[in-house]
Amino acid sequence: MPTIAIDGPAAAGKGTLSRRIADAYGYHHLDTGLTYRAVAKAMLDQGFALDDERLAVDAARGLDLSQLDRAVLSAHAIGEVASRIAVMPDMRRELVEAQRRFSRRYPGAVLDGRDIGTVVCPDAEVKLYVTASADVRAQRRLDEIRANGGSGDFDTVLADLVKRDARDMGRADSPLKPAADAHLIDTSEMGIEAAFQAAKAIIDARLK
Repeated sequence: MPTIAIDGPAAAGKGTLSRRIADAYGYHHLDTGLTYRAVAKAMLDQGFALDDERLAVDAARGLDLSQLDRAVLSAHAIGEVASRIAVMPDMRRELVEAQRRFSRRYPGAVLDGRDIGTVVCPDAEVKLYVTASADVRAQRRLDEIRANGGSGDFDTVLADLVKRDARDMGRADSPLKPAADAHLIDTSEMGIEAAFQAAKAIIDARLK
């Protein structure tokens, strides 16, 4: 049961690419970022103190990874809270174990996130690190916000992304970084089809 681990910063395109790969190979897909967002939403919904790790662990234990609603969990406010609570080590360990169980699903699984190739699935058959320049990622995120009926300006979105990158890369527990054996795909000047073909060539070569 092959596991494909895909990491990278926000708005680099790894989510779209991961779903495309999962569809092409008939594998299960998990956006691990949604698991943190689901914990954040549960804590917000129940009025929990956002710095209470014990309550965050309880929320993580109650998650059903097959019932994550991307449309609901994509809200900007939930994402901000998710990035804050993602530094909690006990809560992270709870979610990592759930993600590892998911990675063993038949006939294979594609997991995308920040620490899949380094922490969650270090023995994954294929590891990809998908990135893009901060300016390109900020414009993509702004376009996404506007397409969903929201509003914003480039400088604010860029500042948010840079701040989030620093938080994700600088945390002591499971920082965002490419695995030593990950294949780099820079999507700064790639559309989804070009990125998919680049990824497919790497995957096919590794799995044959």
